[in-house]
Amino acid sequence: MTKRSAILVGLVTLKFLLQYVLLLPDYDLHRDEFLHLDQANHLDWGYLSVPPVTAWFALIIRWLGNSAWAVRFVPAFFGALTILIVWKTVEELKGNLFACVLAATGLLFSVLLRINQLFQPNSLDILCWTSLYFVLIKYINSKDNRWLYVFAAVFAVGFLNKYNIVFLLIGLFPALLLTQQRRLLLNRHVYLALGVSLLLVMPNLIWQYQHGFPVIHHMRLLVQTQLANVNRVDFLKEQILFFVGSWVVIIAGLYGLLFYKPFLAYRSFFFALLFTLTTFTILKAKGYYAIGIYPVYIAFGAVFISVKLQSAVWIRATLMVIPVLFFIPLYQVAFPNKTPLEIAQHPERYKKLGLLRWEDGQDHQLPQDFADMLGWRELAAKVDAAYGRSPDPEKTLVLCDNYGQAGAINYYTRQDIRAVTFNADYINWFDLDKPYSHLIRIKTAGAVADELKETGPLFVKGFVTDSVRSSFAREQGTTIFVFEYAKVDINRRLANEIKQERW
Repeated sequence: MTKRSAILVGLVTLKFLLQYVLLLPDYDLHRDEFLHLDQANHLDWGYLSVPPVTAWFALIIRWLGNSAWAVRFVPAFFGALTILIVWKTVEELKGNLFACVLAATGLLFSVLLRINQLFQPNSLDILCWTSLYFVLIKYINSKDNRWLYVFAAVFAVGFLNKYNIVFLLIGLFPALLLTQQRRLLLNRHVYLALGVSLLLVMPNLIWQYQHGFPVIHHMRLLVQTQLANVNRVDFLKEQILFFVGSWVVIIAGLYGLLFYKPFLAYRSFFFALLFTLTTFTILKAKGYYAIGIYPVYIAFGAVFISVKLQSAVWIRATLMVIPVLFFIPLYQVAFPNKTPLEIAQHPERYKKLGLLRWEDGQDHQLPQDFADMLGWRELAAKVDAAYGRSPDPEKTLVLCDNYGQAGAINYYTRQDIRAVTFNADYINWFDLDKPYSHLIRIKTAGAVADELKETGPLFVKGFVTDSVRSSFAREQGTTIFVFEYAKVDINRRLANEIKQERW
């Protein structure tokens, strides 16, 4: 093994170690992860919340045992591949070993450590952005049309993972028009590759058409409930934080794209950054949507610095250390690497940074992201107990208020429960062919008071059996109701409510 390969293997190994070390076993999976994992039980070409690729990897996780270790491994693997692609990008740009290590270090000690802890589409999305930029560089250098078809295939994977990848093209197309790379658009293989990509994503587009384009409905809800509260200035501030230890390198890369002669063939990348960020800003996107932009510019900057500062040993060493130094304060607050009790007892640093403020506008004991990783095993165990005491478990429906509750119960259950909810994709997963006589109803805290009054008359017997008591969980107070011996046709009522809830 060469020195270069040994260093790369070492950095990738460190990446995997950090992904596990920075997350204590005190925490469960995140509420969003449960939904994605449950999609493996309902394979399709589309979902209300995401395209289908996440479900395919959820199926692989199930083949690997469906353990928390396997769940963590997949996004960590995507993060490791992102480092590898950036390393290869530096080599393609004729960067030396210092440039490779500088770029890889910048990626290793960044926001990716948190993103790559969670089984969500974001890790693969960032990998696809990085890979597409790398493939474009390979094409510019080689003029080999085969790279255009690789670009098409990677784009299709990215599209089937998260529609966010479309914004890469939205930024890249006008950037090509502004540079000599506009000649690329005269190449017939570009359009043939576009046809290949369209063919690959067609099953998802057909699914969207057949289901009334739920992505449009999802985006409208997103705009109304989340993006409406996004501040454009805050979006730009967040861009600085994602790779806070590498901004000198990124700026060097942007400068090089404008004035460094060997980079002139890639000048379209400079304008692509401007167009993509401008689009995101205008649309009031969430800050993390843009993370995939930056790895390639870290590669450009690392190569530029390695050439221009060949004799400046101390400056080069400093640039290598800066990402690690900036990581130290992030280590204190950005990861669930302290127990909930430790955070609650020493909240000062979290509060100063506004990390304890949830979307309800109030400060809580833990950051909302961490509180979303607690209480799920407790909830599932208590629902299992209630289910086991049902007069007829086979005719008992477990109905939840949100997808986190349903997914967590389905993941942690030892009773093979298939909980459902009218929330997210679960609205399509009700099994109404099975007649139900009993109901276990999971109600979020704050929505508990009237449940016995409203649902109780529909059954012979109704009572509260337990609740989530974890003082740090976002689901604290979530209550488990049991209703036995229905007086009405539950299945008919469910069918009517499903019809009403669908857009």
